[in-house]
Amino acid sequence: MITPRRATRAAGKWMSRAVLAVRATAGSPRSHACPACGTAIVGFFRYGANPSWGCPACGASPRQRLVCWLIDNDVLTVPNEARVLHIAPSEQGLVQRFQARATDYVPADLHPEVYALPGVVKLDLMQLADRDRFDIIYASHVMEHVADDAHVLANLHAALKPGGEAWLIVPLWDRPTEDGSYAMPARERERRFGQWDHVRQYGMDFADRIAAVGFDVALIDAKPIDAQTGGRHALDDVVFRARKPR
Repeated sequence: MITPRRATRAAGKWMSRAVLAVRATAGSPRSHACPACGTAIVGFFRYGANPSWGCPACGASPRQRLVCWLIDNDVLTVPNEARVLHIAPSEQGLVQRFQARATDYVPADLHPEVYALPGVVKLDLMQLADRDRFDIIYASHVMEHVADDAHVLANLHAALKPGGEAWLIVPLWDRPTEDGSYAMPARERERRFGQWDHVRQYGMDFADRIAAVGFDVALIDAKPIDAQTGGRHALDDVVFRARKPR
């Protein structure tokens, strides 16, 4: 669904990308680097209110770059011969990292046809029935789309092996979580939650919802990363690391 807000963001994105291309052609210093693809770049392109959102080489967003950086620096660990469920597998850098370490890598989405990645399976998280199968479940900007997040979080908990982890990222604001539903008009969901296909806006109390289904929760925030590293890679966002107790 194309809305005026999305069209404005897209226009700003492509204008910003064009400026970066001109700067690169003109020989501007490549003083930034993308952790997702390893490319040295002159800067990141704008999307919405974030002037350093996307990598012009691979398109990786701040949250995608953050998770790649966390894996490469052993803050997040993908066990050898891991079993990984990757929900909405649009991040090429993460796909490569998971595939390199996993013996059972499952890319999945409710709409698998939108991905160029081979082998994406159709999966409705409301119906996830696996038990004690996965070491890692990764879901970035997924939970704000599901009709019943408590039910989905319980399904994720059940699908993980004891000691397994779900790495969850959601859009955040500085207020408590506000829920809606798909019964609301699309324009009203966009007005309240920032996007027409979102049914809630999360606050930091998302951690309480994760803990309520039995997870141990830790937060990994990009803000404490040293300024030089964070600025060079334009890292941002918060990872909610949910561990299923052994």
